[in-house]
Amino acid sequence: MPLPTSTRLLARNPPSEMPSAVGEELVGLRAELDRVVPAKNSTNLLIGTWNVRALGGYTQRWTARSKDSPKRDWRSMACIAEVFSRFDVTAVQETRRDTSAMLAILSLLGPKYRIIISDVTEGDKGNSERLAYVYDSTRVQPSGLVGEIVLPSMKGSPVRQFARTPYAAGFVRNNVEFILTTVHVLWGKAPAERLPELAAFAQWMRAWADRPQEWNHNLLVLGDFNIDRHEDPLWQEFFSTGLYPPAVLHDVRRTIFDNNRNRHYYDQISWFSPTGADGKTESRLDGLTFDEVGGNIDFVPHVLTALGLTKAQMSWRISDHYPLWLEFNVST
Repeated sequence: MPLPTSTRLLARNPPSEMPSAVGEELVGLRAELDRVVPAKNSTNLLIGTWNVRALGGYTQRWTARSKDSPKRDWRSMACIAEVFSRFDVTAVQETRRDTSAMLAILSLLGPKYRIIISDVTEGDKGNSERLAYVYDSTRVQPSGLVGEIVLPSMKGSPVRQFARTPYAAGFVRNNVEFILTTVHVLWGKAPAERLPELAAFAQWMRAWADRPQEWNHNLLVLGDFNIDRHEDPLWQEFFSTGLYPPAVLHDVRRTIFDNNRNRHYYDQISWFSPTGADGKTESRLDGLTFDEVGGNIDFVPHVLTALGLTKAQMSWRISDHYPLWLEFNVST
């Protein structure tokens, strides 16, 4: 959706030239990104997903002071922009009604980066959130398909809709079309409260994938599914529909609070793969190949280190989630 003029005006320039300390920090972050993420080339496609915590407003300083609110500042937004710049498309969860921080990040990225963004899902459970795609317009172009997923009524009876409406957008790279659908599943008070949304979403996506003569080429789902752990009931319900979770992401840490004893599997990038009579699974992708190249980006040791922040404080400036990413090869 195009952003109204009044919203565009909220995106301001930084208050001054970038401080040298911030520039040096970005050099270190770029070195880590160079080490972890493959470079963009003529045949690859780099897809990311990132729940950027409460991406709404920001403080008009390079480094927010202890009394400033919000704590997100130009320093942290510059770090976020560096991560976005490594991907052809990034699905972003927790973009808020206030889009000023997102627009400031786009201004740091420059004119070749653009955004496709949903409306806010209203209601308390919607949490004033939007879903967004930030994309490199020199590498991918929108295919024209954009839509929000709404569940059909059953025999005339109302159906409980998603707390935050999943958002789909189609893109083209090297004449190969792919469709991304991103979601931020309801957290709730207990895991059982997430199960209906997970099941409804997975089943809806499977029905879309199976419909003949449908605009459904290369369907991928990505985002924050709030799955607790590998192979728990939530995981089994979601992936029982034939979604393929790539092995390269199975043991990757999702949040900055994860450790060897406490692991989560909230964020995923998956697609459908049929299992044949021989028991072998083949990818349903067409024109895209995947060689198990992907992972997360652990930004914590490389950003805002001089500020002496706790991880909780870091989460409000950058995020509590790590970005996840995968590399595909595109037929030409």
